Parts: sequence; structure tokens; C-alpha cells
Amino acid sequence: KVISTMSVGFDHLALDEIKKRGIRVGYTPDVLTDATAELSVALLLSACRRLPEAAEQVRSGGWTTWKPLWMCGYGLSDSTVGIIGLGRIGQAVARRLKPFGVRKFLYTGSGPRPESAAEFGAEFVPLARLAEESDFVVVTCALTPATQGMCNKDFFGRMKKTSVFVNTSRGAVVNQEDLYEALAQGQIAAAGLDVTTPEPLPTDHPLLSLKNCVILPHIGSATYATRSTMAVLAARNLLAGLRGEPMPHELHL
Repeated sequence: KVISTMSVGFDHLALDEIKKRGIRVGYTPDVLTDATAELSVALLLSACRRLPEAAEQVRSGGWTTWKPLWMCGYGLSDSTVGIIGLGRIGQAVARRLKPFGVRKFLYTGSGPRPESAAEFGAEFVPLARLAEESDFVVVTCALTPATQGMCNKDFFGRMKKTSVFVNTSRGAVVNQEDLYEALAQGQIAAAGLDVTTPEPLPTDHPLLSLKNCVILPHIGSATYATRSTMAVLAARNLLAGLRGEPMPHELHL
């Protein structure tokens, strides 16, 4: 009768079959925006300042005498940040990055969102221009036929050699083979991924062999408070659906 998913994403659901059977679907949008935005910023900083690599150097004895350029990365101050998908999470990421001294925000998506962009003075640009001009690219869009594989060889080829790429949306937005080549050949500086294809990522995946790629196990919403709120909302959706009442958050198919 009812499906309740404890997530904002629904690409794991067989929507055509669900619609055919007239099954109602509840999901949990809005409540994980802040947690995912925080994680996106953490991942960006981890990748651009090489935090996992630096921590490993401490553990392995690689930390010796001071060297001027050892473990140097890239900072946010006076940078250009490109956001793919200026929805709730994209805006929350921009809001958190602004105080770091970002000089300019660019964004792309299905169309301009002037009301959302005004807060950051963000400029709507084509995907190619966003790739060419951004020092940091953050992907926070939904997975759709239009966005599947959009971050590919052409996209990474347009990015600066000093650029950092971060994806906290869905793994399938990225062509992982093309990302591996871009990182391995120094076409871009670093990447941070909270989402991959498949999930979990096999431990022998080529991306895991790279020092300039930070990969997390899809923990965007993983704060105690957020997961608790999601669980309660998922339960309320389910109970409302079983009673034939309006759900707090129903996915309208």
C-alpha cells in the first residue's frame, strides 16, 4: 500500500512499477539540507587541503623537518566556486562557503534561479563555462536523465589543473573512469566524493589508489539529530499513508 523511504533521494525506487500499482511514496526532504551542506564543505576542505593525506603522513613517519611546499593545497579565499544544482542543498553550501572569502559564485542547472542566486550574487552560466572558470566545483543536483554522466571527460578537460571537484549528490552524475583519468594525469588537482557507483565502492576500485581523491561512504545526512528527524518523518509518512491521510512529505508520481 505504502512505501516510506528514509531519504530525500528516490532513484533507488522502481518508480514506474510503483506508479503502475498505485502505491503511495513518502520521503524525507528538507530535514537533511544542513547536514549534507556541512559534509559538502568538510569534504571540499579535506580534498583541497589534503587532510587525509597529511594525517597519513603523521601516522607513517612522513612528517620530518619543515619544508616550504610540503603538503600545500588550495584555499577558498578569493576563489570562484561553481555549484551544479542551486537547490536547497546547493544554496546551503554557498551560504557556508561565502564567509571563507569566496570572490565569485557561478551556478548551473535546468534554468536560472534569480531569487535563490541573489543572496550570493551567483551568476547562471552554461556547464562548460562553470567548468572552465571555477576553482572549486560542487555537485548538489538531483540525478535525472539530463544529469546522468554529465561530469565526464569533456567536463574535466575544461577544468583548471588547480581545480577541486566535489560530489555529494549521486554517484551516477559522474563518469568515474573519466574522473580517475583526470586525477591520475593531473588534469585536475583533487576530488572529494561522498557518493559513488556502485555503493559501497569495491575496495580495489582504481579511485581508491589515488592520494588526491577523498572518498566517504555516503554520510551526507549522518548526524544523530538529522537521522533521528528523518526516522520520525519516515514513520509519520508511513502511518499517514496506511490511514489514507495526507503524508507530511509525499512524493507525487
